[in-house]
Amino acid sequence: MLAGVVSAHAAEGVFYDPSNAASSSGKTTGYELYRTIGCPGKGLLDAPCQVPKEVDTDGDGIPDSKDKCPTVYAKTADGCPAAEPVAEPAPVPAPAPAPAPVAAPAPKKLVLEGVNFDHDKATLREDAHPILDQAAEGLKEWGDVKVEVAGYTDSRGKDKYNLKLSQRRAEAVRAYLIGKGIAADRLTAKGFGETRPVADNKTAEGRFKNRRVELIEQK
Repeated sequence: MLAGVVSAHAAEGVFYDPSNAASSSGKTTGYELYRTIGCPGKGLLDAPCQVPKEVDTDGDGIPDSKDKCPTVYAKTADGCPAAEPVAEPAPVPAPAPAPAPVAAPAPKKLVLEGVNFDHDKATLREDAHPILDQAAEGLKEWGDVKVEVAGYTDSRGKDKYNLKLSQRRAEAVRAYLIGKGIAADRLTAKGFGETRPVADNKTAEGRFKNRRVELIEQK
């Protein structure tokens, strides 16, 4: 409400003029000035106006006008909860190395040491019998596996002849083992001649060792 008229002969600055015409000089000297006291619509010198508090929906002390998250309680500058730290993803473990290929077990081989032959002979010596008897018992422990009876010669003589001689030696051992109870269908005789020597053919002792028979498991 209008509270009264005051003279402002010494006032400086532009004030409101009730005639709706501002002072052309930009001063208020000589003009009647109007002002209001108290709250609009209330009596003069009323109690101070009760200014309504700003709304704070979430009660975090930050008014909704400044709260970026007005419905979430958070004591932060913008009224929003602090962002949760994003955990770094765990490193992906390196794939386990492929297992190394497992080599197939080597076939069993029984070298009949002491089962040797006289030069140019395929007849079993007497001292070979106990060795072959023991070999027969060993073959029974192998189960039903097939076995190659491999015969050899030394390097003397022609290759073709030695191949036939080694075949006869292998067959002599096979026949003996069959006689000791080894099934015939488990045993195959094969001569290899002078190939695969195990000793030096330049000496008598080496040549004697090369005139031999071996038992080799067949896969």
